[in-house]
Amino acid sequence: MTSNAKIVVTSRTFCQVPSLCEELIETFPNTTLNTSGAFFQRLDLIEFLKEADGILLGTEAMDREVIDALPKVKIISKYGVGLDNIDLDYAKQAGKIIGSTGGVNRRSVAEQTLSFMIGMCRNLFWTGYQMKNGDWDKNGGFQLSGKKVGIIGCGFTGGEVAKRLSGFDVTVLGYDKYKKGFSNNYVVESTMDRIYEEADIISLHLPLTDETHFMVNNEFIERFNKDIYIINTSRGKVIYTEDLVNNLKSGKVRGACLDVLEYESTSFERLKGLGIWTNNRGRDINKLGAWLMKKGVWKYRHPVQYLVKSKKVILSPHIAGWSVESYRKIAMILADRIRELNLHP
Repeated sequence: MTSNAKIVVTSRTFCQVPSLCEELIETFPNTTLNTSGAFFQRLDLIEFLKEADGILLGTEAMDREVIDALPKVKIISKYGVGLDNIDLDYAKQAGKIIGSTGGVNRRSVAEQTLSFMIGMCRNLFWTGYQMKNGDWDKNGGFQLSGKKVGIIGCGFTGGEVAKRLSGFDVTVLGYDKYKKGFSNNYVVESTMDRIYEEADIISLHLPLTDETHFMVNNEFIERFNKDIYIINTSRGKVIYTEDLVNNLKSGKVRGACLDVLEYESTSFERLKGLGIWTNNRGRDINKLGAWLMKKGVWKYRHPVQYLVKSKKVILSPHIAGWSVESYRKIAMILADRIRELNLHP
């Protein structure tokens, strides 16, 4: 059954998958896709969406000004699981329905989290990189088995990570400030004090809120009894990067696996200034900076410089939730939500 509803898709990720676009257009023939690949700023976003009944939103900011400029819009569906870019309270106050897919990509995120843990413990990423550069470094790291893993945030994804760890002979300690009574065969509900005392590895699965913003800082890290490993596949600004780098240098943090970074662009699709530390021009700038620091003229070095170069750090470009299976499932769930509203019978 087709619908005459005007659906507008801003998400570039969605529009790059022909099969998803075809299936959406089959149900909603009056669909406009972001074929230009643009990331819309406020005025351009309003112009692109002004005739929409329903929106399939990417990572563009849906703030009060944008919401007020789109009185025709009935549903805002986010292509992804985080809703950080939408002023939720105001949208609901304005009568907009919010379509989200919380937990749909939990298996994808959990698998990457587990890959991070194994790769970090067994030193796979760094030794593989070194081997490709001609260095036969037989440093096989240590086993994940027998370790204590602290999961902070035990919702859909945190629970799935615990489940995936069940075959590795680890003790999983879970903490969630807003959830109680979740101990099961995979995770032991714990206090943060117990995690501070016992954990070897920390895995973060938290939304970005005022409460979690820069939660992982010097004060947080110093409370751990052991030197720890940190994995973050949630939101970059949960970790204060400068403090993380200082603790990596001191050895209090033995290693970090980061799929998300404080310095990501608003669209989560690039790392601000990454080329400054990785391309040829960047290497020249680094050399100049090192010389100026040696002379005492310049004392500051950006934390990302350390993350990019350190063998203690594994990075990926915000892909934990984006497997082929997960983004297809997200798209189909959102399309079904829009279809159920029957915006134009």
